[in-house]
Amino acid sequence: MNLGITSWSIDWERTGVNNYAYNLIKYLIKYGKSRDIFLFHYEKSQDAVYSKTNDVIIPKIPFKMTNLIGLPQAIKRARIDVLHMPIHWYTQITPFFLNLNVKKVLTIHDLTPILFPETHTRETSLLWNLTLKLIKNRIDVIVAISWNTKKDCLKHLGLSEKKIKVIHLGVDDKYKLKADKDKLRQELKRRYNLGSPFILYVGTLEKRKNISTLIKAFYKLKKEGIKHKLVIVGSKGWRYKDIFEAVKKLNLQKEVVFTGYVPEEDLVIFYNLADLFVYPSLYEGFGLPPLEAMACGCPVISSNTSSLPEIMGDAGIMVDPFDVDDLALQMYNVLNSDDLSEDLSSRGLNRAKMFTWERTAKDTWKIYEKLYKM
Repeated sequence: MNLGITSWSIDWERTGVNNYAYNLIKYLIKYGKSRDIFLFHYEKSQDAVYSKTNDVIIPKIPFKMTNLIGLPQAIKRARIDVLHMPIHWYTQITPFFLNLNVKKVLTIHDLTPILFPETHTRETSLLWNLTLKLIKNRIDVIVAISWNTKKDCLKHLGLSEKKIKVIHLGVDDKYKLKADKDKLRQELKRRYNLGSPFILYVGTLEKRKNISTLIKAFYKLKKEGIKHKLVIVGSKGWRYKDIFEAVKKLNLQKEVVFTGYVPEEDLVIFYNLADLFVYPSLYEGFGLPPLEAMACGCPVISSNTSSLPEIMGDAGIMVDPFDVDDLALQMYNVLNSDDLSEDLSSRGLNRAKMFTWERTAKDTWKIYEKLYKM
């Protein structure tokens, strides 16, 4: 079986859905499927996954026809049996419109452009709505990364339940509890000029992530005498200005630290040294950062919306993301109780063990094999 995976997203700055694509490929390779995998992308990359698989560079065709002609031709030449697009990228879904005699798999992470159009550009929301509804009957299997995403797909896209398979994401084994905290503190000080103690948030800076509510709750904590800083890790997304405005309005410029994008090896240090991880997102298709934090032994507070209760289980504290007072209270309680903090840390470590990329890769490969044999 020749498996094609569109891999251009792993060549970019990797966060969220890009990490999903990368880890799926990496663990399919570990699963022993290297020679069966053909990776389609646009530019040569030095990443090791390409040297271990069949690297296919999509030829660039003039007049912006690369996606319309170049990608289908590359798929045909490689004699692909099953094609997987691990990210719904509405400008690059040409294969779903063509009868390439290829079984097609699409991963849908969430439907935020449809459910929360105000958190995306108008163009993105319209194109997501249009393209997903146009291709929904041309896809053989849709992989939903949570039961909540499956529920949304059934409700808003009118898909057949038989077509959707739920496969959870995993936590890479690099995310783990580290013993030498003093050495990590020195590294954090050297690389980011940051000392302890601090509260941590990780994720793109955008409206859906509800970071302004976290800042308001943090302000209440500072009024109660909490010595921690708030560290916000992540790149700027869309409609992020209210985040910086909230910091300025509450005069927290010296208390809130924005690091921008942080590579994974440094992210592990942040998770290990934070006294608390807070994730007040309004909606998540899965929610990897809370899981990564738990894998590193960091106590977690998250919102009680969308897929987050499904992922968190009883391993963290969940709050209404619109309730600033309750969020502040729960943060205060964790920071002022060693027993509560240690209990959350222990439960989080156990919960994180349930989610592995090995399982994600094996369950996804079963879908490919079943389609191939049909």
